[in-house]
Amino acid sequence: MTNKTDAQAVNMVEQARMTQVADSRLEFGEIRLIAPAKVNLFLEIGDKRPDGYHDVLTVMHALMLHDVLRMKVTPEAEGGLNLDVRCIPCEGIAPLDVPGEDNIAAKAVRLLAELVGRNRNETMRIMIEKHIPAEAGLGGGSSDAAAALVGAAKLWGISPDDERIEEAARRLGADVAFFLRGGCACLMGVGDVFDHALSPRTDSVVLVKPEGGVSTREAYRAFDESPQHIDALDSERALSAAHAVDVPLRNNLVSASEGLLPVLADVREWMCAQDADVAEVLMSGSGSAVFAVCRDFAAACRVSSAARKRGWWSRTTTFGPARAAAVPTR
Repeated sequence: MTNKTDAQAVNMVEQARMTQVADSRLEFGEIRLIAPAKVNLFLEIGDKRPDGYHDVLTVMHALMLHDVLRMKVTPEAEGGLNLDVRCIPCEGIAPLDVPGEDNIAAKAVRLLAELVGRNRNETMRIMIEKHIPAEAGLGGGSSDAAAALVGAAKLWGISPDDERIEEAARRLGADVAFFLRGGCACLMGVGDVFDHALSPRTDSVVLVKPEGGVSTREAYRAFDESPQHIDALDSERALSAAHAVDVPLRNNLVSASEGLLPVLADVREWMCAQDADVAEVLMSGSGSAVFAVCRDFAAACRVSSAARKRGWWSRTTTFGPARAAAVPTR
């Protein structure tokens, strides 16, 4: 029987091998894609609907922090579509406890194949270099799925404007379709209906995530038990804003998520106390990442460094117009 130490050694060797592969040049026929993170500048959860979902008004903004995907398709003798999905955790991110075939990127490729009627014998290899932590409210999984849809379409010769790509994205989850568009957007419905684009912000941002995550399902359940409401004037400002900088930073899931993971309140209060460097603070999505808009990049670096000294995961980045997209080859 393999003991825990041996298993850890094997995992370290495998991770090192995969990291070397990720850092190497692209193979013939392989493409590279970026999958950006996001934050919710504004998130208003409404009443629960008869279908079990909630009405949502949100303004999402892409960040320049991103995962990197490498994708390649090779023919096989038989077996239909086979997916080989591997994740490489980077920079202190915990490995995903999800089998490759259950990764949302794999589900995205299978769904697109179904929608376009592709039934060839082939293997789609997807290697995901993870820089966005899971269960953070930063949309990492959804962005990976959007990038996988873009990559599969490119490898299969499908037009990037094919409506079936967005159809697949919307079926996969409310955030996935946003990442096909990127930048900053106001969304309604259950968070999946595009209302209008906003001019992006360019500020520096620091992200801080404590250990542990928040289940979106559990956050909504806690919210239903004690709903919090956003002032109607703030909702109107968010809905009518044409520029991201004019959106009031609000999130009525904060209380529910902090009740599930109390350390989130500690993170938020600590970040607010860094007022010499920080202009605004808000939890993204259902957490567990909290973001701060900083006065400049140097300020973001100071806050991030101090957060890491407290044992929290932290990264500096900026707002940007990024979307899930293939990286042009030289």
